[in-house]
Amino acid sequence: MSRRVPRSPGPAALALVLGATLTAPLALTAPAAAATGQVTVTALKFTVQAGGRTCTVDADLYRPADVDRAHRAPAVLATNGFGGSKSDGSTDAIGKAFAQRGYVSLVYSGLGFGKSGCLISLDDPTIDGVAASRLVDFLGGRRAADDGTKADFVTLDAPGDPRVGMVGGSYGGAIQLATAAVDRRLDALVPMITWNDLAYSLDPNNAIGSGSVPGAFKWQWANGFYLIGEGQPLLEPSLDPSRINSLACLHFVTKACDTVRNLNSGRYPAKQTAELLAYARSVSPVSYLNRVKAPTLLVQGQADSLFNLNEATATYKTLKGQGTPTKMIWQSWGHSGGITDPAAGELNLGQGNLDTSYVGRRILAWFDRYLGKKSVDTGPAFAYYRDWITDPDGTYATADRVPAPSRTLYLSGDGKLVDNRSKVARGSRTYTNWLVSTSHSESSLYGILGLPDPAPYDTPGTYLGWTSEPLGRTTDVVGAPRATLKVVSPKAERTQHSEDAADKLVLFAKLYDVAPDGSRTLVHRLVAPVRVPDVTESFTVTLPGIVHRFEKGHRLRFVIAASDDAYFGNRGIKPVTVVSAPKDTGVLQLPVVG
Repeated sequence: MSRRVPRSPGPAALALVLGATLTAPLALTAPAAAATGQVTVTALKFTVQAGGRTCTVDADLYRPADVDRAHRAPAVLATNGFGGSKSDGSTDAIGKAFAQRGYVSLVYSGLGFGKSGCLISLDDPTIDGVAASRLVDFLGGRRAADDGTKADFVTLDAPGDPRVGMVGGSYGGAIQLATAAVDRRLDALVPMITWNDLAYSLDPNNAIGSGSVPGAFKWQWANGFYLIGEGQPLLEPSLDPSRINSLACLHFVTKACDTVRNLNSGRYPAKQTAELLAYARSVSPVSYLNRVKAPTLLVQGQADSLFNLNEATATYKTLKGQGTPTKMIWQSWGHSGGITDPAAGELNLGQGNLDTSYVGRRILAWFDRYLGKKSVDTGPAFAYYRDWITDPDGTYATADRVPAPSRTLYLSGDGKLVDNRSKVARGSRTYTNWLVSTSHSESSLYGILGLPDPAPYDTPGTYLGWTSEPLGRTTDVVGAPRATLKVVSPKAERTQHSEDAADKLVLFAKLYDVAPDGSRTLVHRLVAPVRVPDVTESFTVTLPGIVHRFEKGHRLRFVIAASDDAYFGNRGIKPVTVVSAPKDTGVLQLPVVG
C-alpha cells in the first residue's frame, strides 16, 4: 500500500528524533495519507531470521518522486524508541524529513513493538542488530520485501552495499550501534539520548573501580519500561505469536525478565548477580563498540536521569580512542524533561526545526558529509548547550575535548567546603539512614505517567552537606564532578564480606546550587548512587555530567545522603561518620571552564 506526502525543505523536517521518550505520548496509529505527491510512502513487510526465531518486520519506505534506478539517492534507516512503532509521530517524521531532503528513508517498528514480531531483546546485536542488517540487505538490492518490492534506486558503494545512515533516539539510538557492530555497510550514525551500559543505566554504581560490585537499582525507570514491554497486548491487540515468550515472561527475552526480577528482589547473590549484570552489558554498546567503525555523531541530553551524560561520554571516548570518526553534542533536553517543550532555539520535536536549530543543522551536516558531500564541515568535536545564555543563536559553546576536573575543594569538619587544605577544620559528623527513604531527587514516574513531582529534599539527620562561601565570580561547570571520600561505618564493616552485595553500604552523592536567599537547586535532579566497594578504604565517586553556571554570590553545596526514593538503598540501619582533618579529608573536584 502506498501513499504520498509533500516534499518540502522545511519544518515538518524534524520531529526527527525520538519515539525515544516516555514523556511524549505513545502514538501508535498511522498518520493520515497526504494529498500531494512528491514522496511516495509504501508499507512493507520483511520476514527475517533473528535470535533463532522467524520475525516479521513492519516498515514504511519513503521514496522521493525524482529518485529511480537512473537517479539514485543515499538512504536513511530508523526505528522507534521503547514502546513506540514506525507510526508514532517522531519515527514517522524521520521518514518524511529525510525523504523531503532527497534521501530514501526506511523506518520500521523494532522487534516486539508495533506490528513487528519476535520478543523484546533490548537491542541485542545478535538479534535486533541482525534484523536491521536484513533491512540494509533490502536497501542494497540483495533481497526484496515479502511482496516482491525491490529497492533498486539507492546509491551503492559496491554491489549489495548501500550508502546508508541511521538516526533515532533512546531505544532507536542503541540499535544503530548494535547494527554497526554486525554490519560494516553502515556509513553514518546519529544515536541520540541512548545508553552505553544498561548495567550502569539501571543499576548504577558511580564508585570508580567498583568492578563487579553492583549499584543501586533504579527501580522507577526500570519497572516503568518493564511494564510497558509486558503490557504490549494493551497497546497492540492481536499480537503475532512470535511475540509471546511464556506466562512467566510474556514479551521480553527470558534473561531480560530474570534481570529485572533479580534487581527487584533487593538481593545481590554473587554468582547470579554477576551473570545477570553481565547479560545487561552483553547487549549494551560497551561490549561491542570495538566493532563499530561507522562515523558517529552522539547527541545526549542534560536533563536525563535515565541515560545521563556520562553514558555518551563513555561511548565517545571509546570510539574516538579506537579511531572511529566521532563527535558529541550535549543538548538541553533528555528523558527527564524538555522534550515536549524545548528551550527557544533547541531542536523541537513538535516543530521539526532541523534547519534552524543548532543540533538539527549538525545532524544534516553529518549525513551530508558521510552520505554524499565529502567536503561538508561537520562542526567541532564537542558542543554543549548553556541555559544561561538568552540569545538562541549563542546557546552552544564548543571545545576540542570534554573538560576534566580542574578545581579542587575540600570537605571541612565544620560542614564547610573550602578552597585550601589549610582551611580544613578538624571534626566529625554522623548521619544514619531510616528503613524508609528520606531523600528525594526525582520521580521518574513523572516522566512516564505525568504524576506530580515534589522538589528535591533531604531529611535532617539522614545526610551530610558541605557548603562553600558565596562565590566571588560566576563559575561554569561543564562535565562530571568527582568526589573522593572516606567514611566510617562499623555496622557496614561487619557485613563487608557478606556473600550478598546488598549488605554493602549505599549512599548518594549530589551537588546543589544555593542561591543567596537560601533556595537550593539540584542540577537536573541528578544524583550519583554508590554501593561502596570497601568501606574500610577511601573511594572516588564520579557524579553525572552537568552543564551549569553557579552565579556570583551563590554557594556550592556537596551532599551525601543515606537514600533516594528513585533507587533501592541500604539493607538495615548503617550509621555513617565522616572525619576531617587538614591532612586527611574528602575532596570535591569540579570541571570548571572559562
